[in-house]
Amino acid sequence: MSEHISKQFDAELESVRSRVLQMGGLVEEQILRAVEALDTGDMERIEKTIADDHRVNALEVGLDEACIHIIARRQPAAGDLRLLITVIKTITDLERIGDEAEKIARMAKLIHAAERQHMPRIEIKHVAQRAVAMLRQSLDAFARLDVAEAMHVVKQDSAVDDEFRAIMRQLITFMMEDPRTITRALEILFIAKAIERIGDHAKNMSEYVIYLVKGRDVRHVSVDEMERLID
Repeated sequence: MSEHISKQFDAELESVRSRVLQMGGLVEEQILRAVEALDTGDMERIEKTIADDHRVNALEVGLDEACIHIIARRQPAAGDLRLLITVIKTITDLERIGDEAEKIARMAKLIHAAERQHMPRIEIKHVAQRAVAMLRQSLDAFARLDVAEAMHVVKQDSAVDDEFRAIMRQLITFMMEDPRTITRALEILFIAKAIERIGDHAKNMSEYVIYLVKGRDVRHVSVDEMERLID
């Protein structure tokens, strides 16, 4: 972003950007911890993930207030205003990703409290890794103002959706073949849906990066149309 006559204004914008990345890092840790706890049953990790949700919420509130304060005092225009709008939208998605991580942790707690009885054999780690990679890449695109990286994230969303649908079909088969698996299968379905939503939020964040850099709102358009708009 361009430098301003007021070095304080530059410092305020840079502080906001770095705090977004800090919030993103915390949310990424939450997801990784929750998914690992699903595998291991580590209750300490589960409780830590649930407890950290208030930290994510506090970061969102603090960043919202900082952006509103800058807008009121500095009356930014053009790229500066787009940056602040992007931050406000991005932290909303990050807070919701934190909520999804908390859901995964709560489902993991139920599954292990029941000692994994009648547990369908479903591979969920791969789709979780893909969603986390999307989040990490969207944050990287924001940090480096990288439209190509942002587009890469947008294109990956359909793969996460496909994996979610495949998991759902497998779970339905398990439930039909053995009704004793229904409770565990529904808990895994909630987890898979949370992961799919994480991918959706990461995609949203990448679309905001495109808006920030190109000044084009690319929400609700196809990937092909998006590529034409940003050429």
